[in-house]
Amino acid sequence: MLAAAITSTHCPYCALQCGMNLRPAEGGGVDVVERPDFPVNRGALCGKGRTAPAVLSSSVRLTGPLIRDHATGELEPATWEEALRTVAEGLRRVREAHGPDGVGVFGGGGLTNEKAYTLGKFARLVLGTSQIDYNGRFCMSSAAAAHTRAFGLDRGLPFPLEDIPRTGCVILVGSNLAETMPPALRYLTELRENGGKLIVVDPRRTRTAEQADLHLAPRPGTDLALALGLLHLVVAEGRVDEEFVAARTTGWAGARAAAMSHWPTLVERVTGVPVPRLREAMEMFCDAESGMVLTARGPEQQSKGTDTVGAWINLCLATGRAGRPLSGYGCLTGQGNGQGGREHGQKADQLPGYRKLDDPEARAHVASVWGVDPDSLPGPGRSAYELLDALGRDVKALLLMGSNPVVSAPRAAHVEERLRSLDFLAVADVVLSETAALADVVLPVTQWAEETGTTTNLEGRVLLRRRAITPPPGVRTDLEVLHGLAGLLGWEKGFPTDPEEVFDELRRASAGGPADYAGISYRRVAEEDGVFWPCPDTGHPGTPRLFLDRFATPDGRARFVPVTHRASAEETDAEYPVVLTTGRVVAQYQSGAQTRRVAELNAAAPGPFVELHPRLAERVGVADGEPVAVVSRRGRAVAPARVTTAIRPDTVFMPFHWPGEGRANTLTNPALDPTSKMPEFKVCAVRLERPGD
Repeated sequence: MLAAAITSTHCPYCALQCGMNLRPAEGGGVDVVERPDFPVNRGALCGKGRTAPAVLSSSVRLTGPLIRDHATGELEPATWEEALRTVAEGLRRVREAHGPDGVGVFGGGGLTNEKAYTLGKFARLVLGTSQIDYNGRFCMSSAAAAHTRAFGLDRGLPFPLEDIPRTGCVILVGSNLAETMPPALRYLTELRENGGKLIVVDPRRTRTAEQADLHLAPRPGTDLALALGLLHLVVAEGRVDEEFVAARTTGWAGARAAAMSHWPTLVERVTGVPVPRLREAMEMFCDAESGMVLTARGPEQQSKGTDTVGAWINLCLATGRAGRPLSGYGCLTGQGNGQGGREHGQKADQLPGYRKLDDPEARAHVASVWGVDPDSLPGPGRSAYELLDALGRDVKALLLMGSNPVVSAPRAAHVEERLRSLDFLAVADVVLSETAALADVVLPVTQWAEETGTTTNLEGRVLLRRRAITPPPGVRTDLEVLHGLAGLLGWEKGFPTDPEEVFDELRRASAGGPADYAGISYRRVAEEDGVFWPCPDTGHPGTPRLFLDRFATPDGRARFVPVTHRASAEETDAEYPVVLTTGRVVAQYQSGAQTRRVAELNAAAPGPFVELHPRLAERVGVADGEPVAVVSRRGRAVAPARVTTAIRPDTVFMPFHWPGEGRANTLTNPALDPTSKMPEFKVCAVRLERPGD
């Protein structure tokens, strides 16, 4: 059953995609051992990576298809032939009754490039539907929109991680890197060891903020005002890099005027950050010879997330911290293949290669690779939350792969209700997640160590996960699932099951697009520890650093975009006087569907909690460890109180990994950013109550 030798591969979790080696374990399975030669993590792994083989166990994962017996309401074991036939019939029945857009597809940011590509192709060719999106919309979409708007191209980091310790100053906005990507913390440690400065922007004094030279703790939802206040000071103090602005940008006059209306005392009132701290941050950033701004979900998961990221980009451009060595703006992408997942066609508005679905040339190119008429391809569809909200109404059937929106979506109780209202739901997953438990058919699929495929990490480095172990006999790959369904729905060709064959087609489909993989092959990825896109031909070395000569806009200049602060979609009031923000803890990952099945991780993080300041706890009358109810306009969650001075007195924090009574996303607001369609996970108004009151 086991491979005889050590297999080099990558962690199944976050977008670092840490390198690891797998070796056969005594008694079966595999053990994780260090892979010190891989440059991203240099052997370091967090607890999630070390314990990842635990989810391979048949005791915690799905090992055969399930079909719901509607007489009893129970999911019962079935054969693969029965399961695939039931799915195909369910999708066909709804399509015939309600048209192609009556069927939806929902993907995941953990799917390999090959799976994401094939899922998008399946939706648009086999089903003919425009209704496809993925949970990565909830992660990086605001940063992607702002990146594209300013630079003409989105790649999480336009430079490799190895550049971070060599820059002069990093402003880290809304990221608790020490818990979300622990092996990456060494880059910040090395930055400070090299004499560089670290500024952390976060309403909580996290483990990451404790490493900072300067910690700014703004009220959640005010990051946009904070960035504008810093840019105001840059202008007022004569710290603009006028030569860079003139030579390599456009639109400065409008952005400058917008920033000047955000004077420091106003910004202090809005954010709660004192003017002297604003000035200290500006001077620390501008005094360094080089600098970077790195954002994560804090500023991005807001109804103004695109403009918020745009304000931080404007700060980089005004100070000449972009398009130069050891400088720039970057997004710390979250999910394992969050970068590749948004490049190759499972987003509502995109075709492979990061091409736009409404671009006639893009449609013609991809259609030629697929051997179809460009006019046969559907247009753009609904974004992730809009698609979930339409379930049971306009969208009557859903094929869902690798996502658990019952826990991870905003306004989760409503999303659960929408899923239950469907005429037909099919879920392909590794485990019986809370979402899979609602399905009519559950398809058990392989996971990281049981399959081969590529992912693209937060640097834009395309990597190869290798199969190390044979999956259980009742489990199939996602590619085999889509191949089988395509055949039953009349497409005998075009959906291969071999991942390298799929990747070679992806290369052709992406050729000439913004995310050009044409020159990347499995052999190169294996030999070179990954290849950075764009890589347009096999003789090209790849592109670790973007924008050094020109930006990816038609004229090669970066775009300033004027932005102004505005209130969050839901501000506090007398009835809901406290701000809730959400996030992760080190021992769990995303919706917890996999990590909550690992005993070691559950021992470290057994359940949800509500982090609140002692003054707020006293006002509510709750002590540390006692249950506290958090109530928003969308629902109620109850979890133990964790009383700490590491959070603002006007703010509470909940991690979002758990279902049930402590489900944080029962509370969150689905208000959408108008550009990125990102929901406002990070800011909503709540009140606190003792559960018995």
